[in-house]
Amino acid sequence: MGGFFGVASKENCIFDLFFGTDYHSHLGTRRAGMALYSKEEGFDRAIHNIENTPFRTKFDKDVNKMHGTLGIGCISDYEPQPLIIRSHHGTYAITTVGKINNKDEIVSEIFKNGRGHFLEMSGGDINATELVAAVINQKDNLIEGMQYAQELIDGSMTMLIMTEKGIYAARDRYGRTPVTIGIKDNACCISFESFAYLNLGYKPERELGPGEIVVVTPEGVRTLAAPGKDMKICTFLWIYYGYPTSSYEGVSVEEMRYRCGAMLAKRDDVKPDIVAGVPDSGTAHAIGYANESGIPFSRPFIKYTPTWPRSFMPTIQSKRDLIAKMKLIPVHDLIKDRSLLLIDDSIVRGTQLRETTEFLYQSGAREVHIRPACPPLLFGCKYLNFSRSTSEMELIARRVIQELEGDNKYPNLSVYADPESSEYKEMLKKIGEKLNFTSLRYHRLDDMIASVGIDKCKLCTYCWDGRE
Repeated sequence: MGGFFGVASKENCIFDLFFGTDYHSHLGTRRAGMALYSKEEGFDRAIHNIENTPFRTKFDKDVNKMHGTLGIGCISDYEPQPLIIRSHHGTYAITTVGKINNKDEIVSEIFKNGRGHFLEMSGGDINATELVAAVINQKDNLIEGMQYAQELIDGSMTMLIMTEKGIYAARDRYGRTPVTIGIKDNACCISFESFAYLNLGYKPERELGPGEIVVVTPEGVRTLAAPGKDMKICTFLWIYYGYPTSSYEGVSVEEMRYRCGAMLAKRDDVKPDIVAGVPDSGTAHAIGYANESGIPFSRPFIKYTPTWPRSFMPTIQSKRDLIAKMKLIPVHDLIKDRSLLLIDDSIVRGTQLRETTEFLYQSGAREVHIRPACPPLLFGCKYLNFSRSTSEMELIARRVIQELEGDNKYPNLSVYADPESSEYKEMLKKIGEKLNFTSLRYHRLDDMIASVGIDKCKLCTYCWDGRE
């Protein structure tokens, strides 16, 4: 995944850029960068690895050296960015959030035209942001280039481009990721997360529509390409990735999670002693469940965050699982001899939740009932880099389906997405047995959509039902 922040100001904007970008640290764990422009010194840039150190620590020295009236920053799970590009459009800085599924085809086409070359990253991949810049450079002006990139890319791509005149922002074609504008005296900002500019004195101006392209200057925001009519914003933003203080399309993340937990409770019939959330994203769902059911909310384990920030997450999955386990410290007095109902945002591979359940049993828990805040994940995301999974068969639901189907290589996955089907019920039973849960009940898709409160046709639910 990743996040971004941009500032256009009549004064030095490094302070706003630094803190606005830092407020996106929950969205990425590998690279971060800032690029600024000033009339006196032109373009300047700093990029650092944040795998073992938080953003603020890595960039505190840069804040004292860099300055400019225009700036863009990003937090990234993958490629180093922002990049500074020199082309027939002039010099510009670019940062992106999204996923390109047809990368090889685009690269081949650019090579065939004899109009490009690419630097290879350490893993042998091409930097996706550099590829987007190469696509943009195929056209005569930036706006045509950005629109061409949106049309050509199979997947999703939101981008910020900073020139000496201002910052161009383009929300991805179907609005899968958010872009919001904030404004204050003598400055305007662009942000992925709507809360990121509030403490910096900006007031919400508006959200960009799907595919909309704007230019942001210190005087305000101007639309250059009108938004499209069709939207498919990612529902998982509310369930997990979005920060609790954010809102998307006018829907608060925290309030949605309360509604989500409440709807889980309405369909449940177990009577545990306490309700708890897997910190941090499961906590609000659990509060909603507790408020609706009347069962006390408690914190039987606490995430130790002072020296274990999210940015310290190794790329090797086994090490990530170990770190995730070490972060959670049990409160034995709240666990021993208790029946616990535990809400997590989702079950992906199941490894971490199984280990969490095991240490609750080892700490004396009598029962551990699991209630994920979304339906079973059946498909890998085609539109955003939400997961490091390299195969859909890493998903616990798909592995169980494979076991149930035996030699059938092409199971009908739609029946496993239907909570009323016998196949769905058998899948849940098998997952619960594998992960050693006392009971397992997923959130239903229709209830989850109702929790968001936006028409289903405007929401992307592909990872649960495979519908584009």
